[in-house]
Amino acid sequence: MSVVTITRQYGAGGSEVARRVAASLGWTLVDNEFVEQVAARAGLPAATVAAHEERAPSLQERLIRALAAASPETFVPAAADDEKSTEETLVAVTERVIAEAAQHGRVVLVGRGAQAVLSQATPGEAINVYVTAPRAARIATVAGRLQIAGPEAERAIDSTDAARDRYVTKWYGRKRQDPSTYHLVVNTGQLGYDGAAGLIVAAVRQRGWD
Repeated sequence: MSVVTITRQYGAGGSEVARRVAASLGWTLVDNEFVEQVAARAGLPAATVAAHEERAPSLQERLIRALAAASPETFVPAAADDEKSTEETLVAVTERVIAEAAQHGRVVLVGRGAQAVLSQATPGEAINVYVTAPRAARIATVAGRLQIAGPEAERAIDSTDAARDRYVTKWYGRKRQDPSTYHLVVNTGQLGYDGAAGLIVAAVRQRGWD
């Protein structure tokens, strides 16, 4: 199995770095495609998912937003009868999609706790990368991307990263932002997207995976 997992701070450009890594290696990128697969397996119509991309006032819409935005690793669905059971089901679906993608190899997996899932299932068989950037740079990126003011972007960064942290801690007992759990930590504020991607590609080639 040859897999790179990309975990990222919100606004650090992790998805863009992942895209460049996949393009350089000729590998498959599992990012938005992953969202579509999980949505399909969870029985959510793609149109419904897309329509709720920027909304999260309810538990159901928090799930939909996670699927549509392809960023938060929090899957907290509405479930009138058994909320815990439904959440566990969605986590299991997510894990199956990750495992199926990884089984094929030559894939770059973005987010959703993939680094934790694969470290438990197949330890040592993936290069796990954490993408970070200075806070000010991330605020500027998110503000520009979502066309919102700086303070609103700052709140979005904090809430998104906190949700991702909670997901990984709850389901895998890990601290998502602990650098010691990754093979590489790359700072796009210092390296740029190309520089960060280049280091990851070099690590892959050092293992002879390309």
